[in-house]
Amino acid sequence: MRLRNVNVVSTGEAQMLSRSDEEQLQWAYDHQRVIYSFNARDFYRIHTNLIEKKQGHSGILLGFQNYSIGEQMRRILRIIATKSAEDMKNQVEFLSAWGE
Repeated sequence: MRLRNVNVVSTGEAQMLSRSDEEQLQWAYDHQRVIYSFNARDFYRIHTNLIEKKQGHSGILLGFQNYSIGEQMRRILRIIATKSAEDMKNQVEFLSAWGE
C-alpha cells in the first residue's frame, strides 16, 4: 500500500498487537484512521454497539482472506478513490462490494 502512496500503519507499528478489537478501533478513532480487518463478525458487532450507544468510529473496512493481496489492494484503492475519510466515519464497508 505504501508503494501506492497510501498512508498505512500496521497493528505492530502502532504497538497494538495484543490489544482487543475495541482497543484497536479506539486507537484508529483517536488517530483518525480507518481500520481494515478480516474479523468481520466481531468488528461488525462492535460497529453496531457503538452506533446504538451514539458513539463513533473512523470507519471499518472488512475483507475476506480468500482475496489475493493484489485483489485486496485493487479494491482498497478503489474505495480510497471513491470515499473520503469523512465519508467513512461511522461506516462499515465490505471489500466484497468493491470488485469489478
